[in-house]
Amino acid sequence: MFTGIVTDIGTVASVESPGDTRVVVSTAYDTATVDLGASIACSGVCLTVVDKGPNWFAVDVSGETISRTAKDQWTQGRQFNLERAMKLGDELGGHIVTGHVDGLGTVVAITEEGGSHRLTVRAGPEIAPFIAPKGSVTVDGVSLTVNAVKDVDGTVEFGLNIIPHTWGVTTLGTIQQGQSVNIEIDVLARYLQRMEHYRATAS
Repeated sequence: MFTGIVTDIGTVASVESPGDTRVVVSTAYDTATVDLGASIACSGVCLTVVDKGPNWFAVDVSGETISRTAKDQWTQGRQFNLERAMKLGDELGGHIVTGHVDGLGTVVAITEEGGSHRLTVRAGPEIAPFIAPKGSVTVDGVSLTVNAVKDVDGTVEFGLNIIPHTWGVTTLGTIQQGQSVNIEIDVLARYLQRMEHYRATAS
């Protein structure tokens, strides 16, 4: 489990494909405190540490994961929002995040509003029912609050206010219009969907 509070920006140092794709990520984390087998969220994707050294760790990324995550994410030089798995007793500063990507979105607009930035993201019909004003969503591993929602021909466009701190300490500060992003819906919305489905089939 994660919280969507980014604690480092890592950079893909190398990518190899001996079977699954092995990605080596450079990081400011003290990797002496990172166990092999530990989970680290990489721009919202929960991955297992399979090797490590001073200021780097390696993860294996399956073809399934690559096919379901943001375009060009697994390329050398790409930056990741990193978060280590939460421990019992940690402060829950964002919201409960599982590290499982539910779908992809596209950044359709970036505008400055005061000292903050507003991102407008468009996502498909698999995401649309789960986005609500003042609800939580995870974008590239960052826990955010939805400010506005507009349904457009079966898709959804939603606005996100990015405060200067978040803009400066995550990869959102370098995001570009047209860029693909990983989206994870609020875990509570998953349970509500299951409840509604069960209620409909049981009646």
